[in-house]
Amino acid sequence: MMIVFNKDICHDLSNATEKEWLVTNGIGGYASSTIIGANTRRYHGLLMAATRPPLGRTLLLSKLEEFLCINGEEFPLSTNIYPNAIYPEGHKNLSQFCLNQFPTFEYSVKGIDIKKIVFMVHGENTTVVLYQVNCRGERPFALTLKVRVMIAFRDYHGLTHENQACKTDYKILTNGGVRLQPYEKLLPMYLFHNAQTMDHASFWYKNMEYPRENERGLESHEDYFSPFALHFDLNKGINCHVVASTNEINKLDVFELLEKETALREKENRGLRLESGGDKLLRLCETLLSVSDSFIVKRENDKRSIIAGYHWFGDWGRDTMISLPGLTLVQGRFEDAREILLSFAQYISKGMIPNRFPDYGETPEYNTVDASLWYVQAVYQYLRFAKDLNTIRKDLFGVLKEIVGHYQKGTRYNIHMDSDRLICAGVAGVQLTWMDAKVGDWVVTPRIGKAVEINALWYNALKIMSFLAREMDLNNESKDYNNLAQKVNKSFNDAFWFDEGQYLYDYIDGEMRSKAIRPNQVFAVSLPYSMLSKKRQRNVVEIVKEHLLTPYGLRSLSPKDNDYIGRYYGNVCERDRAYHQGTVWAWLIGPYISAYAKAYTGNKDALKYIKGLFVPFYEHLFDAGLGTVSEIFDGDPPHTPRGCISQAWSVAEILRAYFEHVYGFENEKYL
Repeated sequence: MMIVFNKDICHDLSNATEKEWLVTNGIGGYASSTIIGANTRRYHGLLMAATRPPLGRTLLLSKLEEFLCINGEEFPLSTNIYPNAIYPEGHKNLSQFCLNQFPTFEYSVKGIDIKKIVFMVHGENTTVVLYQVNCRGERPFALTLKVRVMIAFRDYHGLTHENQACKTDYKILTNGGVRLQPYEKLLPMYLFHNAQTMDHASFWYKNMEYPRENERGLESHEDYFSPFALHFDLNKGINCHVVASTNEINKLDVFELLEKETALREKENRGLRLESGGDKLLRLCETLLSVSDSFIVKRENDKRSIIAGYHWFGDWGRDTMISLPGLTLVQGRFEDAREILLSFAQYISKGMIPNRFPDYGETPEYNTVDASLWYVQAVYQYLRFAKDLNTIRKDLFGVLKEIVGHYQKGTRYNIHMDSDRLICAGVAGVQLTWMDAKVGDWVVTPRIGKAVEINALWYNALKIMSFLAREMDLNNESKDYNNLAQKVNKSFNDAFWFDEGQYLYDYIDGEMRSKAIRPNQVFAVSLPYSMLSKKRQRNVVEIVKEHLLTPYGLRSLSPKDNDYIGRYYGNVCERDRAYHQGTVWAWLIGPYISAYAKAYTGNKDALKYIKGLFVPFYEHLFDAGLGTVSEIFDGDPPHTPRGCISQAWSVAEILRAYFEHVYGFENEKYL
């Protein structure tokens, strides 16, 4: 689906800077900015290289400042934000922004049209910026495009300021390219172009302002270093290019690269083409099918993984396993799913898969009680879709047995099966569930003890193990797992059902039972195996619908709760306090839809209701991260998008829910 904004939006600075584009390279790197090219975050830039795929992200090329010179008169194409000032104001010459496969900017100045296309080369830290020029009338006597290069060379979380350590020199290569390495500890960047001349004047651009960082209570000003400018004589050529890369490229054909990258993206849907027409639901899913490939990346070991979100998340275990069905299985990308499952199996330790892989090669972190249980769930879904029992028998069943065995006897962070066969977990100062916000030593939602979704996942893990053992003719093992599951079922219903409120407690810690209405209880209905009666399933769905459902997902806490925070805003402490205390999470719309479909099986109006839940996400495609779905939204209306502009499990769960409960329902042969 093509997303287009005309000059009425492009010339409106406030509106335009709320809309962000993102291009990725399949190894964790990206290029990103706003539709007018004004960087509003520290995470914006034209070459954010993944130096240790998919991590080690380093901002090399911040931006290009462009001016069109007509007979000596300069007209800006780029836009920068400074404190209390906008300069230059190139957005006023931007007639249209379009996002189809790549972001495309169309400028119009005195009869001269310039189309700028930005794309990345898949599998490389290479960004191509292509300018195509067209004169609608008589060509001016002197027509030049001036492009000033602006670099940062820093970690993607950091900021650069003018400093003496920055080496201002560079090397001109024999092929006309330029090698820049201002800091010895960072990789060099190679810049290739077809400009006729270079302006060698170098200087710092001081005090660039990032409004989004200011909103987040973080340092919001940065200095860019500009080593030189490129001058393209448009009377000698109508196509100009600037290519930034961590690779030294000997042969370069930008149009060949563009054709190759266009063809690659046209194949990404793996044959799953939806005839969208004017249907918003189908157009939503077609768009998300296209963007889903941006999350699937290759690690340094050449194995695939899933980036949790852009701009700042790496590949997290929990997010990967939750996202895997929607990003791979429902699309028929079975080999990708298999690679991901095998890759994480290599890191199994004491029955746990990693919570996250640190940016700079430290030991993986295992502070999660649910990621391993989601892994079991992902393997089950892999079998359900791919029908590949052989891989499970040969490579994965032993991993699953290790997970379940360690959860029974005990593993890190006091994760263990209690005497009532329920899973208990937690130690002071460590966040283990998906509600994992932590400020300094303060865990905002500790949920130590027996959490409702953990035990729903535990029951499902046991039922899945029973099923898999039976499929592999391990009948005694199958019976043992099933018998344990039945004990868990009874204990769960006895312990978690809050009879007075007719819903599930959120967690149990000794004699304390949390009555907070949170979305975690929905998993006791949505997962393949439910321990609840049909009546209780419907009660849970209705309480979630009444208190937590919004157009963009589920709130993390009921607005009627005294601890509810309706806006995710402010400094780090303020935002982390709100993260799971009312903030809406888009990914939870998937479990809610699955729960509703199960609780109301056979209801003739259920499908119509479920279809309506997707529609607001179509409108969201034109906000925040264009063509994708944000991580979170404010709990209070108008539910402003927050957090990452493109989140894997947000996209994945919408796709999974659609294919399982709409497409699958209407196409009986889908599964």
